[in-house]
Amino acid sequence: MEIGIIGAGWWAAQQYIPLLIRHPAVTGVSVTRPDRDGLDALRERFNLTHLFTDAADMLASRPLRGVIVSSPHVLHAEHALQCIECRLPMLIEKPMTTSARDARIVTARADAARCPVMVAYGWNFRPIATKARRLVDAGWTGSIRHGVLHIASATASLMSGTGHPQAQTHLFRPAASTWSDPNRSGGFGWGQLTHALGLLFLLTDMAPARVFARLGQGPTGADLFDSAILELENGATIVLSGAAALTRAHRKQLDLRLFGTDGSLFLDVERPRLEVARMDGRIHAEPLAPGDEDYVMTDTIDRFVALCAGGVVENPATALIGQRAVEVLDALYRSALSGQFEGI
Repeated sequence: MEIGIIGAGWWAAQQYIPLLIRHPAVTGVSVTRPDRDGLDALRERFNLTHLFTDAADMLASRPLRGVIVSSPHVLHAEHALQCIECRLPMLIEKPMTTSARDARIVTARADAARCPVMVAYGWNFRPIATKARRLVDAGWTGSIRHGVLHIASATASLMSGTGHPQAQTHLFRPAASTWSDPNRSGGFGWGQLTHALGLLFLLTDMAPARVFARLGQGPTGADLFDSAILELENGATIVLSGAAALTRAHRKQLDLRLFGTDGSLFLDVERPRLEVARMDGRIHAEPLAPGDEDYVMTDTIDRFVALCAGGVVENPATALIGQRAVEVLDALYRSALSGQFEGI
């Protein structure tokens, strides 16, 4: 089974290509990127034979069973729609798109074509998220009325255009135009807060309604700090917090607290914890194995390959989840400019 990658840059070379090459069900990997030098580097590093500068050429000429869209944020919609035209299952890097309009188009066309879409929200595929969803489905929280969602990572230099220290030894470096240019959806919201929103919309089936936001910007104008109030369609409020200034000595922070009509859920990946508490006094601490909370892409790739092979798999990061995260971010950035609540 052959899998294609559109946008074989930094992250694809570090994660997707090695994972696919090692996967026993994958017999070939085809890739695209716009520069010949980069393709030559990929050929030499991974012994690849099918390399293209144009996504349409790869889609037309290779017998692909699925495609990973890992191009720059602003190209995700364009490349996703090309894959939908070919009826190919997709794993789209986050954010799914960079506008609410494009997200709705991708979701609608994928649904109409019965084209499976996964969004690369790595935490959604991890055991801590799977267990949290089961607790919500079991009725521990009831209807969500309030929540607190926080994420922080050591990405200030990445979002500020000075590079990513951990990538200095990688085959490719993260492109500053992708991560730190606010005109190309650079910044912490599109790059990191989207992860937290993906988890939120896995655990609640309610659509977002409106957002009020304030952002702290870095030297390029891209946001490094995000503060927002999100209102869901049922009137529930979610406090959103994001920070790029975590030190590298600390673990990534992702903390979600949901308060419902029947109980509460507490999820923390920094100090691994998954706990629910009911209004009737019952408390349950869900057992977590070491590493259940770690951000790794192995589970995501395993699930995607199984999907491409025609298997029936649970998808914890659907196009609708990706769409709702994009809708929040779209409104968040508009609110930061207008100083008012912005509707979805």
